[in-house]
Amino acid sequence: MEYDVVVIGGGLGGLTAGALLARQGKRVLLLERHYQPGGCATVFRRGGYKVEVGLHELDGLHEEDFKRNLFLDLKVFDHVEFIRLPQFYRFVNGRVDVTIPEGYTAAMKTFIAKFPSEEKGIRKFFGRIRAIWEEARAVPKSGIMALLALPLWPILYPNLTFKMSRSLGSYVDSLFQNEDLKLALLANLGYYHDDPYSTSMFYYSIAQMSYLKGGGHFIKGGSQNLSDYLASIIRDNGGEVKLRHEATKIVMKDGKASGVEYIRVSGEGGKIHTAQCQAVAANASTPDVVNKLAPGAFREDYSAKINSMKVACSFFCVYIGFKKTPKELGNPAYSTFVLEDSVTSLKDLHDAEKLDMIDKGYVFVDYSQIDSGLAQEGKSLGVIVSIDYLSRWEELSTEEYQEQKKRQMDDLVGRLEKLLPGAREHIEYIEASTPVTIKRFTANPGGAAYGFAQTPGQAGWSRLRNKSPVESLYYCSAWGMPGGGFSGAIWAGRDCARKILRKLGG
Repeated sequence: MEYDVVVIGGGLGGLTAGALLARQGKRVLLLERHYQPGGCATVFRRGGYKVEVGLHELDGLHEEDFKRNLFLDLKVFDHVEFIRLPQFYRFVNGRVDVTIPEGYTAAMKTFIAKFPSEEKGIRKFFGRIRAIWEEARAVPKSGIMALLALPLWPILYPNLTFKMSRSLGSYVDSLFQNEDLKLALLANLGYYHDDPYSTSMFYYSIAQMSYLKGGGHFIKGGSQNLSDYLASIIRDNGGEVKLRHEATKIVMKDGKASGVEYIRVSGEGGKIHTAQCQAVAANASTPDVVNKLAPGAFREDYSAKINSMKVACSFFCVYIGFKKTPKELGNPAYSTFVLEDSVTSLKDLHDAEKLDMIDKGYVFVDYSQIDSGLAQEGKSLGVIVSIDYLSRWEELSTEEYQEQKKRQMDDLVGRLEKLLPGAREHIEYIEASTPVTIKRFTANPGGAAYGFAQTPGQAGWSRLRNKSPVESLYYCSAWGMPGGGFSGAIWAGRDCARKILRKLGG
C-alpha cells in the first residue's frame, strides 16, 4: 500500500504529527503496537475506576503557549475538556509544609513569606527563569537566522548564553543558604529530571515558567480523551490508524527511508506487511530507530552518539482507588511532594540512582481535588509516584521482582498514611507499575518516561533534532527536540509535521 507518510508509534508525538499531516491532505498510516493509541497518554479501567497512566498536570495553555494555538487549530478544545488545577504544588518534609499557589507573582511572594531572609535570592531566581523564558521566545524560529545571530547572542540573549551550559543545582546553590528553601523551590524537579546538579537550567526555566504563567491542567476523564481525539482526526481525514500493529523495519531505498515493514501483534503468524511512503515519522525511541528499525542506515559516528547519550529516569507508580476521597480525609492539595527527614540538603539528591528507596521523595496526586471524571461519585483515584530506575529491577527473578514490588508499594502506602492518617483503611483498589512496566508498554530503553535526560549537554539547542540524518526519516517523540513530557512530545509532533510538509509540499 502506498502512503505519503507512515507514523511509527501512537504516542502524543506521533498522533500530533499524524493529525496535522492528515488535515493537510496527506495520506497517513499510523502504526501502534497496543490496543489503544496514546502511549503514556492513556487510561485503563479497574472496576469503577479509570486509571490515568501518565498525566498529572499539563503546563501552560496561556495565550503565548504553542499548544493553545495548535489545539485551537485542531479544534481540541471543542472535544476535550481541560480542568485548571487549584494550586501549583504543596511541599512537605519534617521541617517545612508550604503550598505554592499558581501564578508567577503569587508563587514568588509565597516563598518570600516562608523564607523572608532569602528574599533577594528568591526575586533573582524568579527573575532569571522568566528572563530565560522570554529570551528563548525571542530567538528567531528559523535555524539559519538563529545561527547567523550566534555571534551576537551574548548581547541579544545574555540569560540564555549565561545559563545554556549551567546546571540548575549549581545556580540554586549560588543564590541560597537555606537548604529547605532549595528543596521546596525544586520540589517538582521530577517533572523534568532526577538530579538537580545534572538538570539543564535552560530547560528547567522554560518548562517551569510555562507552569507559572499558565497554571496546570488536567484532561477530564483522562488523557486518553486527547489521544483518541487526535487519532479520530487522522481517520476522519482519510488516514488509517492500525492498532495492535508493530513496525519491525524501516525500508531503505537509494539511501532514504521509503517504507515500513510491520506485523500484526497477535494472529497472522508474524506475516510481514509493507507500506511504501514518501516519509517516515518515528514516534519510537531514537535508540530503537537507530539500532533496531534501521540498523546500518546511519553513520557510525551518529549511531555511537545516540547510544552514548544519557537516558532519563523512570518511575514507580502506585495507583489507588479510594472509597472515601482523600479530600474528605483532610488532604488539602492536588499534588503533594514529600521528602523524608533524612534528606536535609539539595546535595542529598545528587546521586539519585543510588539513594535508598526509603529516602526517596514521592509525590501524591489527589484527583479528588478536581472533577476528574476518573471515579464514581464519592470515590476517587489517587497515585503515588517515586523516581526509580530499570537497573534496580531488570536482573531480578520473577519471585524477587514481585517481592520487591510489593515491599516498595507497601512502603509508599505507609508513608502516605503518615501524611494522611486514615488513608489506608479507605483503599479498595491498589496496583503498582515499575520501570519494567514502562519499558514493556513503551519499548523505551531504561523504561525512560522522558526520553533522553535533560542535562546541560542534551537540552536546548544541543538537543537532538527532529530531522534525522537519513533522508525522509524524521523523529516525533520526547527523544527529540525539545524532549520530555506531554508538551515536549506534542511540540516534536508539530515540528516533525512541519518539516515533512516542507519536503512534500502542503
